[in-house]
Amino acid sequence: MILVTGATGNVGSELARALAEAGVSARALTRDPAAATLPRGVEAVAGDLNRPETLTGALEGVRGIFLLPGYEDMPGMLERARQAGVERVVLLSGGSAALQDMNNAVSRYMTLAERAVRESGLSWTFLRPRAFMSNALRWLPQLRTGDEVRVPFPEVPVAAIDPYDIAAVAAQALLTDGHDGQIHELTGPESLLPADQVAILAKALGRDLHFRGLTNAEARAEMSQDMPVEYVDAFFSFYVDGALDESTVHPTVREVTGREPRTFEQWARTHADEFK
Repeated sequence: MILVTGATGNVGSELARALAEAGVSARALTRDPAAATLPRGVEAVAGDLNRPETLTGALEGVRGIFLLPGYEDMPGMLERARQAGVERVVLLSGGSAALQDMNNAVSRYMTLAERAVRESGLSWTFLRPRAFMSNALRWLPQLRTGDEVRVPFPEVPVAAIDPYDIAAVAAQALLTDGHDGQIHELTGPESLLPADQVAILAKALGRDLHFRGLTNAEARAEMSQDMPVEYVDAFFSFYVDGALDESTVHPTVREVTGREPRTFEQWARTHADEFK
C-alpha cells in the first residue's frame, strides 16, 4: 500500500492516477475524503499531517509514502510512520533545499523537511524538481479578462517540468529498487524564458497572446497581494539576486523512466481545456 499526500494537487493527483493505472494499492490522505475526486481504485482516507495523531488509520498497512514538505511536526509524523511499519518515503522537495539557506522562507522549509526525513530512520528518496509547468495556470485570471500576460522575472530562464513527469519518477522511486538515499534533480527537456512559454501557450490555445514582463517593483506589488512577504522575498532572492539557477537541464527523468520528459508544448496542449 502506498500513501499519497497532496493527492488532489498537481503532482499528487498525477501520482495517484499512475499508481491506479499500474494496479498498485494506493491511499490518498485528505482532510475531507467525501470531497476528494480520485481515480478508481484509490482509497480516500482522512488525516492531517499537522496532527500526527490523526494518521493511525491512514498508515495502516502502508509501506511507502509520497510526502509533501512544510508540515509543522514532520519528525512526529515520520516517527508514527516508522512505528506503523512504513519502510520508504519519497519526499517532494525542491532545488532550493540544496542552498540550506535558513534565512530564506522557501529554502528553509525544504531544508527542514529533508533533514527530518534523513533523521527518521526510514529509507528515503528526495525529488528536487525545478519550477512546475503547471505554474502557467496562474495566468488564468489574466486570460479571462484579456490577451495580455504579465509575468515577473522576465529575464530568468527555467527548465520547468510537467508534474506528470515528477509523478512518474515518484512512482519508480516508491515501487522499484535503486533509489534509496538518492536525490533526483528533475527538470523538463529545455530551458525557456517566460516569453517563450507564453508564445507556446498562445499557439496551443489558438489565441493572440501578448507578453509583458513586469518590473521588479511591479512584480513585488502583485506577488504581495497573494503571498506573505517572506515568500516574496524568497523568490526575489532566487530570481533577482540569482541565488537559485533553474535553467540547467538534467537527464534524470529519462534515466529513471526510460523516456524523455514532456515539453512545455505537450503540457500546454494537454491542459488547453483548463484555459477555456
